[in-house]
Amino acid sequence: MVILNALQGVLSILIMIIIGYFLTYKKLFDESTSKLFSKLVVNLSLPCLIISDLTSTFTKQMLSGTYKGIILAFVVILVTYFLGYLFSLLLKVSSKRRGIFCALFAFSNTVFIGLPVNLALFGNSSLPYVLLYYLGNTTLFWTLGLYVIKRSVNSKEDKISLFQNIKKLCSPPLIAIFFALLFIVFEIKLPEFILSTCKYIGGLTTPLSLMFIGIVMFSVNFRDIHFDKETSVLIFGKLLLSPLLVYLILGFFSFPTLEKNVFIIQSSLPVMTQIAITAKHYDSDFEFATIMVTLTTILSMILIPIIMYLISA
Repeated sequence: MVILNALQGVLSILIMIIIGYFLTYKKLFDESTSKLFSKLVVNLSLPCLIISDLTSTFTKQMLSGTYKGIILAFVVILVTYFLGYLFSLLLKVSSKRRGIFCALFAFSNTVFIGLPVNLALFGNSSLPYVLLYYLGNTTLFWTLGLYVIKRSVNSKEDKISLFQNIKKLCSPPLIAIFFALLFIVFEIKLPEFILSTCKYIGGLTTPLSLMFIGIVMFSVNFRDIHFDKETSVLIFGKLLLSPLLVYLILGFFSFPTLEKNVFIIQSSLPVMTQIAITAKHYDSDFEFATIMVTLTTILSMILIPIIMYLISA
């Protein structure tokens, strides 16, 4: 029953990705559409989803253990990054690609894939834990991840200032988390019409996120995909070894079962889409990053039901 439910959730997600891919093939969507969807999700629908769901399902008492979850998210991502760095040394990954390799290994697609997957598998009760992992994932990517990508290409031009880094961290979803927590702590009840509006707009997050992935996948030339040593290790490490490592780490801590399951699923997700965008900006290996986004997205749809079955057994 567990694997059947997981399969149905993944199939629903896969269908929406295919719709995005097909509509791009029919030239109804294009690159400008993907940019629009990305902006809508990050700047509008996801913040609305956060406000509506957190304020309606989270209580002041439930916040007492939140800091432990945040620490845990940072720990598991840092450990995964360190593992990726060790593999980059063992494989003798070129210095220009090493930063991208480590970032691909450590950082997950917690919004465009992670949010729909967890909501499909665990329901709305998983949202607080999804956001904890998102907080750690986003913070570390725009600090550690950005640093190693820039360092690996030794770019002395077009450097991002401290203000720009802070601006990246202060994204609308993180701001929405902050305000939602304030409302919960001070027990501020938002008017019903505001919550209803946020709920309706927040409902756009899943379909827009998944159709965005479909558009991105269409841009990849599958004939350029080669399963070399680095690609194979990244796929194995990101989709199999990372969730196993997180599972072992979580065994040393006492956390709710749902939180543990969400963190395991989050660590087994495809690589973060923003890595490819950042790689292109800094003249790193953009093609390699884009191929890894596509490959891990496709393969994760096969592996997630299996992982779900194993952690529920």
